[in-house]
Amino acid sequence: MEMTHPQRTKREIGPENVIFLVCLLVFFGFFAVRMGMLNMINTLMNTAYELLIDTVFFLLALCVVMGALAGLLSEFGVVAMANRLLNPLMQPVFGMPGAASVGVVVTFLSDNPAVLSLADDSYFRSLFKKYQFPALTNLGTAYGMGLIVCTYMISIAPAGTSFVPAVAVGFLGAVIGSVISTRMMLRFTKKIYGTEAREGDGSEAAPPTVDESGRRVRPIRDGNVGNRFLGAILEGGEAGVKMGLSIIPGVLIVCTVVLMLTNGPGEGGVYTGAAYEGVGLLTMLAEKLEFILRPLFGFTSPEAIGVPITALGAAGAAIGIARKLIGSGLACANDIAVFTAMCMCWSGYLSTHVSMMNALHSKELIGKSLICHTVGGFCAGVAAHWLYVLIEMI
Repeated sequence: MEMTHPQRTKREIGPENVIFLVCLLVFFGFFAVRMGMLNMINTLMNTAYELLIDTVFFLLALCVVMGALAGLLSEFGVVAMANRLLNPLMQPVFGMPGAASVGVVVTFLSDNPAVLSLADDSYFRSLFKKYQFPALTNLGTAYGMGLIVCTYMISIAPAGTSFVPAVAVGFLGAVIGSVISTRMMLRFTKKIYGTEAREGDGSEAAPPTVDESGRRVRPIRDGNVGNRFLGAILEGGEAGVKMGLSIIPGVLIVCTVVLMLTNGPGEGGVYTGAAYEGVGLLTMLAEKLEFILRPLFGFTSPEAIGVPITALGAAGAAIGIARKLIGSGLACANDIAVFTAMCMCWSGYLSTHVSMMNALHSKELIGKSLICHTVGGFCAGVAAHWLYVLIEMI
């Protein structure tokens, strides 16, 4: 019988009421003083709307397509094969089962939420222990939009130069960051879930089944190959719809706040209430910390810090800034290596991590997941910089 916990309560009127109200007024007052009350409200709503149209619907479509692909990969044994073949690599390096490598591939080819389509498959879940499953968010996010980021960074090289070596170094930096982020997350989850319980819909899930002769087998759908193919596509796509809808609150709320804290006013330094305007607080703080950031990342100019900061909310917007910096001579190949590593490893994780952890039913671990991935992204950038310096010395 499932045990239920009593509903937590607090005094109806107490210090928390006043403290929260004061903090809320200070937070929105900061934006209102800088932008004007009307502009702040318009920017808030316009940014959320633009994110819904341009980002969320794109992610929803991506989740549906990747959900169908994930269904096929599971139904026809690719997940099982990857689990068996890559377990000797994934387990010692990442502390994850071999099946997690499929999550790396689908997020590299698309974006962070694609891993949720796999996570909704019961067989895929059965290959994980309970403490490993929440770390799938950290692992998958480190490779989100990887293909887009890498190809875009290569394409913006000035005539007569090549950014292929820098991008390769950046990719390696992202791998290092992913290992650090995932391993840190696993240290937290082991303390909470232990190391024996398996992931599943109930308290535990049965491990992959065996037949009468002792051979390991995997579940499949009823019917012939055609029926199984169509069933996998439709059920996987349906799961993708659910996952795509579940990330909407996190993307709209978190990404809107991050963008308003990062971006500055509109053209001419004037606030108009348009989408994506903001107070530039995060950028200003980065400029103050340049004496620390330059030795860590080797940025050519202070403006370069805007790329990884923007990547916190949207990697697509961040790589657009990189093109402008290259065109203005404010970034070089070393910067491209760092940009690639941090844009891949962070890839808008502040806007998707919350909703992804919520979709994985691990809301209580959101804070720890964000901390781990923040450290992983920093390490990815530092590793990319110093690896590039080492290669240039050789």
